[in-house]
Amino acid sequence: MQPNIAFIGAGNMSRAIFGGMLANGYPAEKITATGRDINKLADLADQGMHVTTDNGAAMASADIVFLALKPQLMHSVISPLADLAQQHKPLIVSVAAGITADSINRWLGGNLAIIRCMPNTPALVQQGASALCANQQVSAQQKQQVQTMIASTGIALWVETEEQLDVVTALSGSGPAYFFMLMESMINAAVAQGLPKDIAQQLALQTAQGAATIAQHSDVDPAELRRRVTSPKGTTEQAILYFEQENFPEIIKQGMQKNINRSKQLAVELG
Repeated sequence: MQPNIAFIGAGNMSRAIFGGMLANGYPAEKITATGRDINKLADLADQGMHVTTDNGAAMASADIVFLALKPQLMHSVISPLADLAQQHKPLIVSVAAGITADSINRWLGGNLAIIRCMPNTPALVQQGASALCANQQVSAQQKQQVQTMIASTGIALWVETEEQLDVVTALSGSGPAYFFMLMESMINAAVAQGLPKDIAQQLALQTAQGAATIAQHSDVDPAELRRRVTSPKGTTEQAILYFEQENFPEIIKQGMQKNINRSKQLAVELG
C-alpha cells in the first residue's frame, strides 16, 4: 500500500519531486501539499492532489512528511507541529540546505526518523542529482521508499554523513549555477568576437548538453575525455593552457569551499 505523503511547502522543489512521482504513477490522492495561499495550489488540486493551508492537518494524515522550506523559515514553521509529530511519528524528509537532522529532531520533539535530501534544480526536468542522508531511526524500508520517490526526478544516491551532504551542496546542489555561469561567459566571449547572440547561445547550450551526454555514457573519466579532445599544439590546447595558467581548478575548489563553509555556518546560525 502506498504511503500518504505531505509536502510542507509547495515551491519549485516540491513540485519537482511530486511531479516526478506523479509522472511515474504515484496516486495523486495520496499526496497533500500545503501553502500560504490556497489559490496558488489550485493547479495541484486539479491534478487530484489534496491541498491545504493547514500544515498540521497535512502532517496528521501523512506517513512521510517532506519539509520543503527555506532554511530561515524551518524553525518557525515546524516548531508548532511538534505535538503532532510526536503523536503520529511520520518519517521526516528535509530538502533544506544547512539545517541538520538533529535540529529538526529537536524542534519536532525528538526520536523521529529523519532523512535529509539535497536535490538540485534539474529535478524540475527529471534530470536531478540528489543525495540522501538518514539518521539511525530510519528503517531500510523507509530508505528505499524515499530513494524511489527522489529517483523519479533523476538520480538519488546515499551518503554516510551530513558533513558529506555539505560537500554535495557545493557540488550538485549549487553546481547548476556554476555551469550556467560558464555558459554565460562562453556566450558573452563569442558575442564579443562578433558572433550573433542567438547563435552563440544555441551553440553553447548544445555543447554543454553534448559534453554531459558523452561523459555520462563514457567508460573513462572527464579528465581523460578532456585530454582526448585537446590535440597537441592545437586550438583547444591553447585555451586549456591559459585556464591552467590562471589556476582555473583552484578557483573552482576555493569557490566550492566557500559554499561548504556557508552550509556549515547556516547550521550554526539557524540550528
